[in-house]
Amino acid sequence: MAEVKYENATRIYPGTEQPAVAGLNLDIADGELLVLVGPSGSGKSTALRMLAGLEFIDDGGVYIGERDVTLVPPKDRDIAMVFQNYALYPQMSVAANMGFALKQQGVSKAERVERVQEAARILDLEPYLDRKPKNLSGGQRQRVAMGRAIVRRPQVFLMDEPLSNLDAKLRVQTRTQLADLQARLGVTTVYVTHDQVEAMTMGHRVAVLKDGHLQQVDTPKELYRRPANLFVAGFIGSPAMNLITGRVVEGGAQIGSLTLPFGDVARAEVARRGLTEVVVGVRPEHMNLGTDGAPGEVIVVEELGSEAYVHVRIAHDDREELLVVRVEGETPIQRGEVVSVDAPEKIHFFDPSGDRLDEVA
Repeated sequence: MAEVKYENATRIYPGTEQPAVAGLNLDIADGELLVLVGPSGSGKSTALRMLAGLEFIDDGGVYIGERDVTLVPPKDRDIAMVFQNYALYPQMSVAANMGFALKQQGVSKAERVERVQEAARILDLEPYLDRKPKNLSGGQRQRVAMGRAIVRRPQVFLMDEPLSNLDAKLRVQTRTQLADLQARLGVTTVYVTHDQVEAMTMGHRVAVLKDGHLQQVDTPKELYRRPANLFVAGFIGSPAMNLITGRVVEGGAQIGSLTLPFGDVARAEVARRGLTEVVVGVRPEHMNLGTDGAPGEVIVVEELGSEAYVHVRIAHDDREELLVVRVEGETPIQRGEVVSVDAPEKIHFFDPSGDRLDEVA
């Protein structure tokens, strides 16, 4: 096991001007599960492949432990990679797939069998060791791919969207198993996904990428509670944070008939920057349907059992805006009703350029 470090790591593909990954600086602690997350094209898979040695690094470097592995061939980096398509050999049994890399390394048959049996116990694969991959479910195949990584006993696991081929129910089940397995093994793990729910539920820390640039890295709780900029605010959270541009008025920002108060820091920043507009962000669970807020019409009610999401259209300046409000499940509210929307707590303020201004607790 070892720490991992990206030091100003940059990758520019031939024929392009913009880097796929631009000056990435990131420290990953020994035994940590760090998730790289972002939309398609954000550079997360490229960053993982740079660490694996599958992509050339144009500038900067990557380190595993104290060792600079920037120019080290993939096979000599002491890493194990798990791909989204499993990459299993169809003609081999589960046991042979799991032990194949060890065989290539010249590990004795007795030790190979011991390591495969140990990984099979950990992953509950003992009944399937003699089967071929075609006779396994998607979740079982993914566990075989994990087993193949485990038997190598690497310093670092690299996982590139390993759950994306599974159905929704199995994905939830398998991500729980993966997080538990990583915690028990204690192996440093870098995990790539485009699914921010997956990122938030699995990662010790989450690194958010956009257009090759690192936007923020923090614990899931802090990312959700205090996003560093507009992109992170809109990307992290499901449903997404309500983000509306409001006019700066005396004491706060006006959204429809609501005036949302600035905190001291936000007020000072707005004045210093001379802003006439700010972007107001409020998460659905921090909004209320009451009697003193902005009036609006209910467009959609999404019933999810224990909770519901009410989509409300309000008038704001010369346009209409849609707000999402979380309420208790089995709500009596119906489409077409006129309701009043208020945001009494945890309001986020951003410069329209994207910078965070402050948060009212």
